[in-house]
Amino acid sequence: MAYPIQPDTTTKTDTPEPYYRKVIKAVGITLLMLLLVVFILYTFNSVLLLVFASLLIAIFFRGTAHALHKRTSLPEGWSLGLVVVAFLALIGVAWWLLAPQVSEQVNNLSEQLPKAVADLKQQLSQYKWAQRLLDELPTASSLLQGKNNWLQKSIGVLSSTFSVLANIYIILFIAIFVTIDPNTYRQGIILLFPKNRRKRITEVLDKIGATLYKWILGKLFSMAVVGILTTVGLWLLGIPMAIALGVIAGLLSFIPNFGPILGLIPAVLIALLQGPDQALYVVLLYIGIQAVESNLLTPLVQKKMVEIPPALIITGQLLLGVFSGPLGLILATPLIAMLMVIIKMLYIQDVLGDESVQVS
Repeated sequence: MAYPIQPDTTTKTDTPEPYYRKVIKAVGITLLMLLLVVFILYTFNSVLLLVFASLLIAIFFRGTAHALHKRTSLPEGWSLGLVVVAFLALIGVAWWLLAPQVSEQVNNLSEQLPKAVADLKQQLSQYKWAQRLLDELPTASSLLQGKNNWLQKSIGVLSSTFSVLANIYIILFIAIFVTIDPNTYRQGIILLFPKNRRKRITEVLDKIGATLYKWILGKLFSMAVVGILTTVGLWLLGIPMAIALGVIAGLLSFIPNFGPILGLIPAVLIALLQGPDQALYVVLLYIGIQAVESNLLTPLVQKKMVEIPPALIITGQLLLGVFSGPLGLILATPLIAMLMVIIKMLYIQDVLGDESVQVS
């Protein structure tokens, strides 16, 4: 006679995981996170920042074409073509009108700057503390000896030039493809998320695009105003090469906080050749222009986009400048603006449920 199998009524207790396994898991996760951070920082320097710069160019062209399409009812393809042609024509006209003067003044500037530096050293040599600092600087003869010989320096300059040209080529190459067909790449990002989140991700991407487009327009306007005011101000002060110095100031104003300081240095050095009074006037001119830019132009730009605390911008510039070099310093502000949109919409609004925080 077969007896039915009785179910096992004894309770089984799970064996607790050994402590050393928990330690190994924690250490492994920590190392994995550190490797991930290092990988992200490394790729920022080589790939991600180049892609982001390309996206900024594509956003500018597509945003301008969309605005033209809404106002004129032209097809988007025609609007995009018209925007690109108009932009290239504007650059061509500006180059034809300003290139001869700017080129001549830049050549003069490259000749005058060493003289200005030498004159500054001569004036500083009158002070003991400055003389000690000058003694620590390498002389021309020492730079031609040992490891810092002219051949190695020339090879370094040549390598840097090719690297910059290659980066520009990559940025333009990616920007062209994204500008022609942005929806393919946009949909590719959206499809990476669950179906129930795709509508929200679409809203976030649209808000990021609108924020960056408005930031680009505001920054281009600010750069143009700074360049014009600097050129006119230097011309009125009688500073030579005013156009070249104004172009430099306008371009460097793209970099908040640090750009104006970099643009001031060559202007002050050239002004010192005419005397310390002229140098003081140039410093006051640049301070006045930056006051206009900070108190008038920047609020107008930020009124239409995410407001970024100044301390956060400086911190981001320092971090990206250290890990990614000049390109990280240049792109720090739009990157922070993008992250602010993501944090406000996906974390503060969706995770924390705080709808009082809105994105402009």
